[in-house]
Amino acid sequence: MSGRVTLTIHRAAHEIGGNCIEVATADGSRVLLDAGRPLDAPEGACEGLLPSTLDVGRPVAGVLLSHPHQDHYGLLDELPASWPVFCGRASEKLIRLTSGIFGRAPRQSFHNWESGRPFTLGPFTVTPLLTDHSAFDAYMLLIEVAGKRLLYSGDFRLHGRKSALVRRLMGSPPASVNALVMEGTNLGSSKPCSSETDLEKRFLALFQATSGRVFVAWSAQNIDRTVTLYRACKAAGRTLVVDLYTAEVMELVADFGRLPHPSWSNIKVVITKAFARMYRDTGRGDFVDRMAMHGISADKLAETPSKWVVMTRPSLIRDFEKKGVAPNRQDAWSWSMWHGYLRGGDGSRVQAWFDQGQCLANHIHTSGHASPDDLRQFAAAINPQALIPVHGVAWDAEAEGFPAVRRLADGEPATL
Repeated sequence: MSGRVTLTIHRAAHEIGGNCIEVATADGSRVLLDAGRPLDAPEGACEGLLPSTLDVGRPVAGVLLSHPHQDHYGLLDELPASWPVFCGRASEKLIRLTSGIFGRAPRQSFHNWESGRPFTLGPFTVTPLLTDHSAFDAYMLLIEVAGKRLLYSGDFRLHGRKSALVRRLMGSPPASVNALVMEGTNLGSSKPCSSETDLEKRFLALFQATSGRVFVAWSAQNIDRTVTLYRACKAAGRTLVVDLYTAEVMELVADFGRLPHPSWSNIKVVITKAFARMYRDTGRGDFVDRMAMHGISADKLAETPSKWVVMTRPSLIRDFEKKGVAPNRQDAWSWSMWHGYLRGGDGSRVQAWFDQGQCLANHIHTSGHASPDDLRQFAAAINPQALIPVHGVAWDAEAEGFPAVRRLADGEPATL
């Protein structure tokens, strides 16, 4: 059956993050692709962030979440409780974990999909496709409705530990794609896009060259990075020390592959006073008790310094210092996230802590997003009738080499 299909980017046509994209049919059926919190939203703000062009007074067949990063799901609080949410099983677990910490559990009903298995929502047929991204359980989405076919890239890359998934899709793409809605985060930038295997070698070299501890700041939900650090630790004969939140993330995703777990050798959970209190205050004291068998107190990190690779975040620093753990010239530290975050409050506080200890700095990181060259290769492989840019700030300057770019403004409806 053919008919009019309308695409509206309510937010993210000209910015990175905050994705909120609607696909609708002539009879008013619609789905929402992501409901992201803008990256520039004031800290703590959780109301008044929905795009004004999104009509929340009418039902949707489903809110489809590409992956569990806040800039793709962080506005669920503002959506009607009656709107059903669809995502991967691990994504739901991670969203509920993060939301629970802030006391804002989603009100919507959640439904889980399986990669490669189509399902229907009213007139829409949705096929989720597991992809490679720094977020665990990330998907592209193929939407088929009224004779039209749309591929939403979500966030992806071709240099992570699951890059084969993207290359397989490029080698056998869906036929006759009317529109490719694709991210362009790294256009106009020079962010590093090395493989995780390359990072593993660099971390191993750092661990072997450092006589003291190595402190590393990375995102607990970047499972690829946790795997990289664990493998480098094991090769160097060191122990990876994580906090309670990272340990809980590890435990939640343990069913989805052979991934590092708090019970493994070469992993310890540092149980600090502040984190333990937060867990007990939010009703999760049982997790603290369970982790005790895999735990160490912070003061142990002041002993045998060559043994440890220590997760570092601002909320740990005070408890570390109280236990005599402070960086020094024999230690090294690595910021394993986007370097721009160092300019923020948390990042600058971490950097100041290490600068005070005259600790050797290393920036060992790779982007969670595709390089400009890989974006062009992916778009060429999909060969859509139109490429509709989202999630980028340099599309206008970097459009060369992409097929049939159709530029939209936020809130502008376009007929496919």
